[in-house]
Amino acid sequence: MDFHLFADGPRPVAPFSHAVETDGWVFLTGQMPTDPNAPDAPLPAGVTAQTHQVMQNLKLILEKLELGLEHVVQVRAYLTDFDQDYAAFNTTYQSYFPKDRRPARTTIGVTALAVGALVEIDMIAKRP
Repeated sequence: MDFHLFADGPRPVAPFSHAVETDGWVFLTGQMPTDPNAPDAPLPAGVTAQTHQVMQNLKLILEKLELGLEHVVQVRAYLTDFDQDYAAFNTTYQSYFPKDRRPARTTIGVTALAVGALVEIDMIAKRP
């Protein structure tokens, strides 16, 4: 089993690895909409901008593992204002995957997320 924590990846907001890998399965920790190059900067405004930042952070971790979104098989997304943000989240999220190659997904409404985020996303990927 390999535990991956990248010095130039998104700064962890809790004690965790960016990803853990076992038997070709890669489990990516949920990412926040923080900027890896300016982790103390204010979060982007709105769920659309935050979703884009979260996806960029996840792509960064995948790239460091020599993987891409095409290797993602499952996604969990967490929204703090499900009723208000679900449609905008879906519009943004679906732009990252071809229509015929979308991972299995669960979206969950929660009361709060770390750093005051509106969205958090984690992933499971499989090495080819």
